[in-house]
Amino acid sequence: MNKVKAWKCLLLLMVYLMQTNVMQVRAEDVWPTGPAIDGPSAIVMEASTGTVLYEKNAHEELYPASITKIMTALLAIENCDMDEEVVFSANAVYGVDGAHIARDLDEVMTMEQCLYALMLVSANECAYAIAEHVGGDYDTFIQMMNDRAKELGCENTHFTNPHGLPDENHYTSAYDMALISREALKYDTFRTIIGTQKYTIPPTNKHEEETFLRNHHQMFSSYKGTEYLYEGCIGGKTGYTDVAKNTLVTYASRDGMDLICVVLNEKTTMQYKDTTVLFDAAFENFQLWNVSENEAYYTEQKLQELYASGTEDTVVLDQTGCIVLPKTASFADATAALKEQSGENDEIAFLGYTYASHEIGGADVTIVRAEESSEVMEEVESPKQSGKKTGVFVRIMGIILLALVVVSGAAYGGWRFLQWYRANQRKHISHSEMRKRKYHRIQTQKKKRRKRRK
Repeated sequence: MNKVKAWKCLLLLMVYLMQTNVMQVRAEDVWPTGPAIDGPSAIVMEASTGTVLYEKNAHEELYPASITKIMTALLAIENCDMDEEVVFSANAVYGVDGAHIARDLDEVMTMEQCLYALMLVSANECAYAIAEHVGGDYDTFIQMMNDRAKELGCENTHFTNPHGLPDENHYTSAYDMALISREALKYDTFRTIIGTQKYTIPPTNKHEEETFLRNHHQMFSSYKGTEYLYEGCIGGKTGYTDVAKNTLVTYASRDGMDLICVVLNEKTTMQYKDTTVLFDAAFENFQLWNVSENEAYYTEQKLQELYASGTEDTVVLDQTGCIVLPKTASFADATAALKEQSGENDEIAFLGYTYASHEIGGADVTIVRAEESSEVMEEVESPKQSGKKTGVFVRIMGIILLALVVVSGAAYGGWRFLQWYRANQRKHISHSEMRKRKYHRIQTQKKKRRKRRK
């Protein structure tokens, strides 16, 4: 008996140890390594969270060529209206080489038209004209480019021009270019421009004919062939110089997930092949999770207790915040941590997540002050008062209709009762008359019988 107990204890111990070992091998220890590619430097970033899904020498400083124009477009969109008129100076027309759309001195185009020429056909004179217009002068714009790059967290980038023509002091990295590209994608105007295959510039003060533009990105546009078209591609920017070789920024969207791929210093056509391989691997291995729909511990009630307990302030979790995880993992595998933020904004904290040593996104924690809530209430007070009046009117009309129904019902019931009463009275009178007639007939018969007897 003791031996049996000992064996049972041993078996239980073995099961416990096996369970412990299984628990230690968690999905969070696994992050997809990604495929091998030909290019020396590349990155794939998820746009909404900024999560790096794949990287290869992503911080190496290399020449960007014309993907520089994404920063030029970003600054133009952030600082200008699209209908502003851009005038082409002598420096813009005669001072730059490479791709162009043959603009003339003092030609006038709208900023929107310049941006289409910039992004679809990589027009260098448009890049120069945009720089002069946005910055007020060329040098100021170059400083704006570098300042904005630092604001976005770029540490291996330095711009010396708005178009990307060769300069040994003009460089970036795949990671920095992904940060710039991610910021640009936040603007609908940018999305619209890069997502356009054909565009026509109408006649200008210097050109009587229209100027036709075709998108040169072969994963998005069939202008140069269909071999590299990619399902879900929403646009991007090409680049090439002899020293930079082929550079490419591409955006693709599937299953609600927007991805950014940057490849640098690629051999001809390999920029498309490598990007395709990287996109396929990323879409196959990763997916988005909404934080507010899946977070079980840091609920809004819990956040209320942490940041606004005992006050009338309201704490809310950003409903659009997401994290990106390998498809082999679940939301519960990610590790959450609150990072408090200080500043003028109402965002008091960020609920950030990590997984397998990767930062994978999160959601902002925002506080709505009681006084702000009151101001909002005051702003919508008139509509609410109107709504209240409408509600009172509806209730009064309902009461009146109900009263009419009751009165009508009572009248109908009274009428039916009267009909019934009269019918009963007639029946009663008829019965009485019949009894009288019967009595009279009986009496008459009796009298006749008496007479016969006599």
